[in-house]
Amino acid sequence: MNGSRVVVGMSGGVDSSVAAALLVARGFEVIGVTMRLWTESRPAELSGKQQCCSVEDIDDARRVAGQLGIRHYVMNFEERFRETVVDDFVAQYAAGRTPNPCVRCNEHIKYRALLDRLPALDADFIATGHYARVRQAAGGRFELLRARDEAKDQSYVLYMLQQDQLARLQLPVGELTKDEVRAEARRLGLDTAAKPDSVEICFVPGNDYRAFMAERAAPAPGEMRTPEGDVIGEHQGVAAYTIGQRKGLGIAVGEPRYVTAIDAARNIVTIGSEDDLFADTVVFEEARWTAGEPPPAGTELQAKARYRAEPAPATFLGTEGEAATVRFHRRQRALTPGQTLALYDGERVLGGGTIGRAWRDEC
Repeated sequence: MNGSRVVVGMSGGVDSSVAAALLVARGFEVIGVTMRLWTESRPAELSGKQQCCSVEDIDDARRVAGQLGIRHYVMNFEERFRETVVDDFVAQYAAGRTPNPCVRCNEHIKYRALLDRLPALDADFIATGHYARVRQAAGGRFELLRARDEAKDQSYVLYMLQQDQLARLQLPVGELTKDEVRAEARRLGLDTAAKPDSVEICFVPGNDYRAFMAERAAPAPGEMRTPEGDVIGEHQGVAAYTIGQRKGLGIAVGEPRYVTAIDAARNIVTIGSEDDLFADTVVFEEARWTAGEPPPAGTELQAKARYRAEPAPATFLGTEGEAATVRFHRRQRALTPGQTLALYDGERVLGGGTIGRAWRDEC
């Protein structure tokens, strides 16, 4: 691969900085690209807080590119980001679902948009600072694997990558731990070595998604009900709630209560016990498969329904169009519509999709 040209998505953070540095060291011709995604003005009180996609991030990426002696470009994807990520975020919350904007951004911006630019840059590969790995298996098929650093593994948000994308993808930091990445950045004297990780939604000021939604979709109060249908209060608009939520419900019934269902069509939020949150069977939509096809029905695998969870044993029940069904061997808490479900075979990612609905199989 020495001499191949690779486009590195440089977010201005330490991970993508080290990814670029590692590829330079391996003999690639590296081009750094920073995507301008969201430049709406931010309140003064956010000054100094770490968020991605800022002007400061662009400056950090540019400085690191200078330190590495590589070309650096800034590309404007604001319109595409607004259409595919921000507008979808608003629509999903308004529909009573809990979206994962990072997954949408990875699918439509950080990978597909960069791949679309490869011919213009006469490049062979793209690379990012995600913690995951790509391996070419026997027979030539490419596999997406979990990162060596299990605590930082990001394969969950990359489940949608297809064979054509994996074939052109480099993930250099997937073989390293976070501590090793920071140590490498310090060794090279990179300006981003001590930069904190971004932990907020980049386009939501202060990570207050409720305020963000209120500015874009007028909240419509409605009924809060028990699972039996009894009205016990009034909610402040379905976009302000998510499955499993306990705080901010505005009701007092003497024992803990949680949001267990959201019916946006009827404008009803259902409040129940913690036990009501548990389900074992889930249908996920917009299914994507890294191998290009789903596993056979009846396949034993592992499924992961939230970023910080460990994959849990499950059985793949099959597909219907772009939807698929999985049954967990043990009931899971708060399988939330709009969130990601990723499927694994050990360290190998099989695919995944967006949770549509979940229920208990009483058999």
